[in-house]
Amino acid sequence: MKNEPGQKPRAIFATRFGAIAAIVGSSVGLGNIWRFPYEAGIHGGGAFLICYLVCVALLGIPVMCAEFAMGRGTRRNIFGAYKKLRPTGKWQLSGYIGILASFLIISFYSVVAGWTVEFCIQSAMGSIDFTGAEANHEQFLTLITGWRSVIWTVVFLIINFVVVSGGVTKGIERMANVMMPLLFLLLIAFCVNAFFMPGFNEGIAFLFKPDFSKLTPSVILGALGQAFFSLSLGLGCMMTYSSYFKEDTRLASTAATSALLDTSVAILAGIIIFPAVFSFGLSPQAGPALVFEVLPYVFSQLPGGMMWATLFFLLLFLASITSTVSMSEISISYFCDEKKLTRRKATLLSASVAFAGGLLCALSFGPLSEATLFGMTAFDLFDYTASNILLPVGGFICAIFVGWKVDRKFLANQMTNHGRHSFPLLGALRFCLRFIAPTAILLIFLNSLGLL
Repeated sequence: MKNEPGQKPRAIFATRFGAIAAIVGSSVGLGNIWRFPYEAGIHGGGAFLICYLVCVALLGIPVMCAEFAMGRGTRRNIFGAYKKLRPTGKWQLSGYIGILASFLIISFYSVVAGWTVEFCIQSAMGSIDFTGAEANHEQFLTLITGWRSVIWTVVFLIINFVVVSGGVTKGIERMANVMMPLLFLLLIAFCVNAFFMPGFNEGIAFLFKPDFSKLTPSVILGALGQAFFSLSLGLGCMMTYSSYFKEDTRLASTAATSALLDTSVAILAGIIIFPAVFSFGLSPQAGPALVFEVLPYVFSQLPGGMMWATLFFLLLFLASITSTVSMSEISISYFCDEKKLTRRKATLLSASVAFAGGLLCALSFGPLSEATLFGMTAFDLFDYTASNILLPVGGFICAIFVGWKVDRKFLANQMTNHGRHSFPLLGALRFCLRFIAPTAILLIFLNSLGLL
């Protein structure tokens, strides 16, 4: 779809590698590094992994294709895409869900990302206390409850907005071209290191040898939720980035490649984490504590512990920045397209909102820890609202919209590049968007609210 009269020429990813690197960077985040091992750990390892792979195929890739079709087909932001495809009605208001969710996620996500910057620097300087998990716990508490957490949150947000201020090709794509290969190199290095751990065989068996006696409804729901959130669906990142695709980009293969690489990161994280768990008698169910308290102790037991700790927190930083850059682009694209702001002004406006939210979340562990709403601090409230409500609702609406409301010729044209390529799975894709994806997302939503 060409730019309309009066519409500014839209930025385009220069290369297919850059487009995929940006898409994978958007998906890969802290959730892949510690949330996947955590979910796999509490849901039986191999059985969870198989469910997760099935959910990626039946839920993740179809919804990603739907977002790709809307983005590339309209050349608009998330709000503008709905508005262009359905000028009447209230469907375009769905775009506001993604924009609001992006601001909420950047706010609390940047706080955690700021912690990774602090720990990376402290590791490089040799300042982390490696005497035990208890000492690491005290060091972690000192960080999150003090003003250093605020400072590092601001530092991370500045880095984030320096990248997006460079635009699509010189900022986002250039960053992704460098950071994503580096991220995979670091993951592979850690996997090689895990091979020499005494618990390597046990850890690998736990991850890849399924015990189907542990396959319960909670395992399936956990796999559904992880597949959905890991691929950044329902947020509008994929829709926004795909609006920068070239016309000859093959959406199905791009979605499949991106999902495969994102899943590979999660599996590599499992290969890193589970051998450590079985080698040192630890639990993968520690959540954030696993990253900031337990793993530093693990590194201390390895030759070159400080180096491994530094590289690990560098890995987390890379995963964090590529994710937040894509979230920032959601609102920036909206301000540029709909409000006709220059990219500089749109970036400053988006940064101002993110800074305000980030400060609230950073302070919620210290001075604002007693300021709660519905029993939750700002950090917890932002996390719960975005993850448990806005993302499932956004993904549900997208699947229903493309599956039922959009002209079927539109989806066919986008998936076949207007007939230039064959796509024999078009019927299966429509079936998934109409029935499987909405049902699965509804189950995720109800489970996240504690209703299942």
